[in-house]
Amino acid sequence: MAATTIQLGAITVDVTRKDIKNVHLSVYPPNGIVKIAAPLRMDLDTIRVYAISKLTWIKQQQRKMQAQERETPREYIERESHYLWGKRYLLKVIEHNAPPAVDRSHNKLILRVRPNTPEPRRQEILDDWYRRQLREAIPALLQKWEPILGVKVNQVFIQRMKTKWGSCTHTAARIRLNTDLAKKPPECLEYLIVHELAHLIEPTHNARFIALMDHYLPKWRYHRQTLNRLPVRHESWEY
Repeated sequence: MAATTIQLGAITVDVTRKDIKNVHLSVYPPNGIVKIAAPLRMDLDTIRVYAISKLTWIKQQQRKMQAQERETPREYIERESHYLWGKRYLLKVIEHNAPPAVDRSHNKLILRVRPNTPEPRRQEILDDWYRRQLREAIPALLQKWEPILGVKVNQVFIQRMKTKWGSCTHTAARIRLNTDLAKKPPECLEYLIVHELAHLIEPTHNARFIALMDHYLPKWRYHRQTLNRLPVRHESWEY
């Protein structure tokens, strides 16, 4: 696997050649780093021409990422702000010698941990809890939307995702959803569910896909805008 870079004005593109059939272009948050994975047989000039053809799209993605508000770094300490379904809660940390747990009470999220539990473990406990909130919310949405769209999901995976809110493997009828959706308003989750279910009918974002979304969820653009303008998780991004 060989790696190099090409320069498009002020934009540096990291190029990696792999044993793959097609070229793949990605723009990664938070700073808009551009990466291309290309087939081993593809020469650098051809890759450069391809990158130039995508330059407008690359710049659009970079502008979106630069404009995207980010959460401040979380330390998982007393009275820190956290969100569930779009509502703000203050974290209350209780140390006790018992298995960890998370509870919700009025405007507080109560994190119960063993004494001296480090920050990474506190984050893991809360992430697991957010994952459970999503897992509990998803079945009702699938039960509602699968018969409407005439599709059936085989598997749903919930995981932390750095560059997407969701994805779909249409050949396997499998969808993946970002754990952080549990922090956003419920209508954002419903929009993502419909979006990924529509990909079981049309795997690309072509005119047919847009027509499906317009038909089944006429306000989908509004929900997408709501989701994209909300703060995203602060990360120490690795590539």
